[in-house]
Amino acid sequence: WQPNINEQKETDEILDDYEKYRPFLKEGGLTVTGGEPMLQLDFLTELFMKAKERDIHTCLDTSGVTFNPDDSEYIEKVDKLLKYTDLIMLDIKHIDDEEHRKLTRHSNANILDCARYLSEIDKPVWIRHVLIPGITDKDEYLVRLRDFLSTLHNIERIEVLPYHTLGVYKYEKLCIDYPLKDVQPPAAERVANANDILQQAL
Repeated sequence: WQPNINEQKETDEILDDYEKYRPFLKEGGLTVTGGEPMLQLDFLTELFMKAKERDIHTCLDTSGVTFNPDDSEYIEKVDKLLKYTDLIMLDIKHIDDEEHRKLTRHSNANILDCARYLSEIDKPVWIRHVLIPGITDKDEYLVRLRDFLSTLHNIERIEVLPYHTLGVYKYEKLCIDYPLKDVQPPAAERVANANDILQQAL
């Protein structure tokens, strides 16, 4: 990833571009994803604030990895962003911290803190969980995730996303070893099993 070579746009340019397609949009609005969009908090806040001025629904697709509950200045910025955010799609990759570190090289502590915080302020959330055979597709982990989600009061939807191999070519193009190269997508019955378990949290 080379951030300096990407196309740069002002917030008004993005929203003007959105307006071109607005006549064709019956529902929905503006979703910002990544990478991790919360790495650009100030820009994102300006974008969402202006979107709300145009009566555009705003959705933030985040992993919550940047969340820091101990940084009051950061929380102040997050609160300002959330004031203009209608919906959060929160990606919880693994409920077990050690396994999360193996998968992502990062702890999941701040991600779970983010989920708790969003519940405390009653911000609508969709939970997204990628089902990876041999890694996240174990009933033990699914039950633990269900039990955690059951403590939250703001979840509108839980989505189980079956792991796929569509991103392999990106790694190959960048000459980076793909860490899940021997993993195949989960069987349909395992996806149904994960759904059965996690939907109990609603």
